[in-house]
Amino acid sequence: MAQTILIVDDDPVQRRLLEAAISRSGMTVITAPGGGPALDLVGGPKGDQIALILLDLVMPDIDGLEVLAKVRIDHPDLPVIVLTAKGGIDSAVEAMRAGANDFLVKPASPERIAVSIRNQLKIGTLSGEVSRLKKKTDNRLAFDDLVGQSDEMKQVFRLGQRAAQSTIPILIEGESGVGKELVARAIQGSSDRSGRPFVTVNCGAIPENLIESILFGHEKGSFTGASERHLGKFQEADGGTLFLDEIGELRLDMQVKLLRALQEGEVDPVGAKRPVKIDVRIVSATNRDLAELTKEGKFREDLFYRLNVFPIFVPPLRERRDDIPALTRHFITRFAIEEHKPVAGLTPEAADLLERYSWPGNVRQLENTIFRAVVLCDGSLLDTCDFPQIASAMGIEARPRRAISVADAQAMQAATYSPALPPSPYTMSVVDGAGHMRKIEDMESEIIRTAISRYDGHMSEVARRLGIGRSTLYRKLKEFGLEEPGLEPPESTDEQRKAG
Repeated sequence: MAQTILIVDDDPVQRRLLEAAISRSGMTVITAPGGGPALDLVGGPKGDQIALILLDLVMPDIDGLEVLAKVRIDHPDLPVIVLTAKGGIDSAVEAMRAGANDFLVKPASPERIAVSIRNQLKIGTLSGEVSRLKKKTDNRLAFDDLVGQSDEMKQVFRLGQRAAQSTIPILIEGESGVGKELVARAIQGSSDRSGRPFVTVNCGAIPENLIESILFGHEKGSFTGASERHLGKFQEADGGTLFLDEIGELRLDMQVKLLRALQEGEVDPVGAKRPVKIDVRIVSATNRDLAELTKEGKFREDLFYRLNVFPIFVPPLRERRDDIPALTRHFITRFAIEEHKPVAGLTPEAADLLERYSWPGNVRQLENTIFRAVVLCDGSLLDTCDFPQIASAMGIEARPRRAISVADAQAMQAATYSPALPPSPYTMSVVDGAGHMRKIEDMESEIIRTAISRYDGHMSEVARRLGIGRSTLYRKLKEFGLEEPGLEPPESTDEQRKAG
């Protein structure tokens, strides 16, 4: 889904002009005729979908500064661009002090508005990535920070949030690369252990002769080479969470000691004279069928039941294809920022290619694929030629990159990330879809819309260029449904003076 821009302006003509200009840049637009309706939208159920507010400063119900102050209370990071005819240093300073991210003076060109919007969205994305990274570093990552909008992942998030409210042992199941560790981190970040140690152990990557020492620690001199005391992962995670990844790879003799640690809440470091008490929450993960391993005698039954108290299954990416567009956008944005590349999105052909691929390596494979494509891409949009391995695996010949203009790139990005936009109302045609001549009033309505767009909503100039009076222009706006009911034309016009 494209990013949603909220336009707040009491002038209906300005709202229509801004909506048309921003929609052509590939963004979804919603409008509000005043400060009150705008606050209702921001505070409503779909308020989280709003990525930026374009805010008029002077409005009859609630002025822009008051709207801005109220928005900043609950949405301190939401970008707001003030757009007003009241241009001046004092107004700009006042707006920026109130929390505006940018200040534009009417009439601002569509290009200037689009540039300001893109810059603020890019800054917001960068801030979001920095915030997400900081949360991960501080062990405060929550489910709201994860990318996933499919019904399958929403169910995973719901289960994870419930499990986070207790200390119940959790077993996260799923194929390699689906994001089991991120789910485990979100459980930690959503629990009362948030901010405390989160220690990861890959049970399949520990050398067999060091498993006991790495997990439970050892004392100095307890064996050859033990020149220093080592705490072990359990003691490192004391007070926090221990994530045992690929638990199905753990040796049977170590499974016995792990079971004792879980049951007794204590560990026996190698060479220690007495056990050490620990306070650790265990979250395990596996890409294997532990129940089947238990039947085969390769995994202890008592440990299986101890770990499998609250199972959470993370489905593979091929079973939640609704997440592919959102994940793709997330990775493109992240890597474009990290690698300083001007990549903005995907062509429709590339997006279709990625959505149809089965992704045996799941999210990890998608991430690495996007990373490689962004690094090697020389254009503004990733095309099928940037995914040669994927195209080859699907039996598709990746065509050479086409030369794409900035305008075409914006249009393709809109088509890729948002529902198809309606045809532009400013393209003139004298025949309808069936090949018959159009009515004169329909063509007249279209000419007026074109003139309003061309002259940036300056109604006197529109009327002069069309050779009609302003009162006639406003009357036709009402007749053709181009103006909201109740808007009166100026009291004094050329036609009224002549009539008087």
